[in-house]
Amino acid sequence: MNKTDLILRLAEQHELSKAEAGRILDTLLDTVVTAVKKGDAVTIPGFGTFKQHARAARTGVNPSTGEKIKIAAAKLPKFSPGATFKAAVDPKAAAKKAGAKAAAKPAAKKAAKPAAKKAKKA
Repeated sequence: MNKTDLILRLAEQHELSKAEAGRILDTLLDTVVTAVKKGDAVTIPGFGTFKQHARAARTGVNPSTGEKIKIAAAKLPKFSPGATFKAAVDPKAAAKKAGAKAAAKPAAKKAAKPAAKKAKKA
């Protein structure tokens, strides 16, 4: 899907003209880019988080000559998908992760009970 397809989908689902849908999408994208550029994080619950990631300066190697080169520090955009988005893309992995969490909870409760009893005796 590209930007034009997304604009068409917005226009159809919300009974907008293509021009209106395009302006809405442009506003959304511009707002996210501006916020991340300033160093703010943009979180859309269920979808994910856009934030700025700082990469430190480092030394690299030119593969053709083997010569060491300095690579400057950089600020890059980073996207971290939310749990709902991950589950929509890979439902099996989400179910497996949920099952692992459910199995870990009873073990954690059992471990906490003896500690609480010892605290009462003291």
